[in-house]
Amino acid sequence: MPAPLVDHALAVRLEGAEAAANARFVEARATVAPALGATWRDIDGISALFDGAGSPLTQTFGLGMARPADAATLDAVETFFRSRGAAVDHEVSPLALGEPLPLLSGRGYVPIELTDVLFRPLTDADDAAPDAGIAITTAGPEAGEAWAHAAADGWSEHPEVVPFVRALGAVYPHTVGSTCFAASIDGELAATGVLAVHGGVAVLAGASTRPAWRRRGAQTALLAARLRQARQTGCDLAMICARPGSDSHRNAERRGFQVAYTRIKWHLD
Repeated sequence: MPAPLVDHALAVRLEGAEAAANARFVEARATVAPALGATWRDIDGISALFDGAGSPLTQTFGLGMARPADAATLDAVETFFRSRGAAVDHEVSPLALGEPLPLLSGRGYVPIELTDVLFRPLTDADDAAPDAGIAITTAGPEAGEAWAHAAADGWSEHPEVVPFVRALGAVYPHTVGSTCFAASIDGELAATGVLAVHGGVAVLAGASTRPAWRRRGAQTALLAARLRQARQTGCDLAMICARPGSDSHRNAERRGFQVAYTRIKWHLD
């Protein structure tokens, strides 16, 4: 199956799928940790997510996807975050409608991060059985703590995000539409990943490999297992968001993913 053209319609599907997956996560967080005040709003087609001040998920998705953003919309979005003591961050696709770059820079936003959005169609080849040498399982609520411990170990070189990752085990297993996957080698939990499904798009996230188990094929096996399940649930597209040049980026390209576009994260204190 040929890849669809990279245009605004494709960006709407990809951005919408990620926004929905993260909104479901925020809803789960609100259930398991109500004191945090996690919530989200649709503000003129923009998904504004609050997962606690300082959380990587406290930001917007979809700016310029439904309609061009304007000053009134940004006023409402900024009020949503500031009233909760959070900075304002927007992930913006270059295929957004209107002129978001001068709009944001004119309000004092600065670019702080680049993310490649990669995608590919799902095909019959994704139905293949996983590598028998690596055991792939899914983790429910009873295994959430062990799953999150392994995921956090994979981020040990970035201690600033370890507390956030460690807390995922109490949330992801309760997130509607998401499934936690784990890869074990020689009986040891080696790597983690998440599959979230929305609108026929499989969102692949949560990739983490413990340092002692890297370069053993764990993420390749996890990716294959998630693509296989995505096909079984009726998805026709898969997407991964990765830092340009990262291991996750290279693993995705090896599995046939291509860059749709590079997003800019815009930040306003």
